[in-house]
Amino acid sequence: MRTGGKMRLRAAIVLASGVAVMVAGCTSGDAMPAGPDAQPVWQSSYETPAPTVLAPLTGRTVEPDALDHPSIAAKIDNHPAARPQFGLEATDIVFEELVEGGMTRYVAVWHSTVPDTFGPVRSIRPMDPDIISPLGGVVAYSGGQERFIAMMRDAPVYNAIHGQSDTADTFFRSKAKPSPHNVHVKAKEVVGQHKDLAAPVQHFAFSLDVPSSTAAKDGAPTARVDLRFGDSATPAWTWDAAAGTWARFMTGGAIDTDQSGAQLKATNLVIVRVPVTVSQDIPKTELIGSGEAWVATGGGVVHATWSKASATDTIHLVDDNGVTVRLAPGNTWVELVPDRGSVEFGAP
Repeated sequence: MRTGGKMRLRAAIVLASGVAVMVAGCTSGDAMPAGPDAQPVWQSSYETPAPTVLAPLTGRTVEPDALDHPSIAAKIDNHPAARPQFGLEATDIVFEELVEGGMTRYVAVWHSTVPDTFGPVRSIRPMDPDIISPLGGVVAYSGGQERFIAMMRDAPVYNAIHGQSDTADTFFRSKAKPSPHNVHVKAKEVVGQHKDLAAPVQHFAFSLDVPSSTAAKDGAPTARVDLRFGDSATPAWTWDAAAGTWARFMTGGAIDTDQSGAQLKATNLVIVRVPVTVSQDIPKTELIGSGEAWVATGGGVVHATWSKASATDTIHLVDDNGVTVRLAPGNTWVELVPDRGSVEFGAP
């Protein structure tokens, strides 16, 4: 009995020693064999995306610091001798307004993309402070009547005016066009001189994409928009389904192009009916108030009401149910059509 007990004890010691040797032979970096009931260990490969913000004038998604600079607006000439203009294809927003002689000029706004050069710029008009004040930033123009310049200088905007000492190196006359249709602006240099100015606030309400925009989702299908500002200004837009944008035509039906020959296009059209008053033969678009509007996006048009409470307020748009109209991410042309003018829509 004792002998068998000693043998069993010795065997147990040897077995235990063997286990000890096995365990001791495993290093901390070795994977232990999984048992039959072991569960797999899952590791997530998810990486937190970089933060983004909406570009305030286009609704596109951008990095937070990408647009940390002021916008620059300019009074752009639309006389036949001024075409094709420089830089309109890069704008975030263009406002088209009635001026003398039944013609139009533009207040063009750049922020998301600032071109090296834009122009030609012309003189300021009495409605421009109401258009530009919500943007802050810089406004560039060639001059104007003293009463209108004084109004613009009173606005919360830096006035960059041709012929002044602070624009001597950034405004120039091009030889490509006759005077006065040839004053151009070195836009990036002007913006670089005013980095202390704040970026603009969000100007419109935006959807996530074109299909979810108000006009594309709820609007009536439309192939063409014909506008009449006056006898000398009857521009038009047609829906380009392949490009997903509205394509612009000049008075008389010719294609409206940029300096490269490409047709000017817009993701959104905001058509605002406005009263126009005249003082000393100068028309003024009255933009403080409210009235009828239409918004065209994605091949659809929705009827709306616009309102603007003050010079520094943006234009607000609501549909016939009182719901905020959402534009698609992209550029916008705002057509300030006089009440005496006309707006016509063509079905597909």
